[in-house]
Amino acid sequence: MRRVAIDAQRPDAASLQEAAAVIKAGGIVAMPTDTLYGLAADPFSTAAVERVFAAKGRAAERALPLVAADIAQVEEQLGALPPDGRRLAAAYWPGPLTLLLPRPSTMPEAVTGGLAHVGVRVPAHAVARDLCRACGCLLTATSANPSGAPASADPDDVERSMGQGVALILDAGLTPGGPPSTIVNVSGDVIRLVRPGAIPWEEVQACLGLV
Repeated sequence: MRRVAIDAQRPDAASLQEAAAVIKAGGIVAMPTDTLYGLAADPFSTAAVERVFAAKGRAAERALPLVAADIAQVEEQLGALPPDGRRLAAAYWPGPLTLLLPRPSTMPEAVTGGLAHVGVRVPAHAVARDLCRACGCLLTATSANPSGAPASADPDDVERSMGQGVALILDAGLTPGGPPSTIVNVSGDVIRLVRPGAIPWEEVQACLGLV
């Protein structure tokens, strides 16, 4: 496992390109996010997705959350956001709001645990966003810890716990931690709260003029 220091605010291109090369070759990179460290891999590669599950020792029926560089990247790879989804993305991205959208046929079913929808957000962390940009695709962002163990904001914990399953750690120091993202399904006729989180559901509803 290689560990590369990177500035959380101004990530350097060389480190991002090194990490992107690992991901494009089907490997896994531990990256900082605006909450905890996550495992970044190509969600369109079946082999890479299988490596993520193997690294975590995680059951394959559990879905993998995704992150993106920006709204444009989400729409390029998952399709146009519905009006309510676009309104919420404009208000809360980058930030702790995950939108559930239909999984494209080009994405392995394992990413969603066989379900029809995939969760994606744009994180408020420059390294995670710029890594998505360097790779040219959405990335997985499941927490960088063995299944059943606590997720961590400390790259030292990631190095100790993940062993050889991770090829590279982008070390930006401690991440902020905090509550998980709020998950909202915007793919149907009525938006639906899937998981409470950092953004109160009442605030989400108010953003859409529902309260």
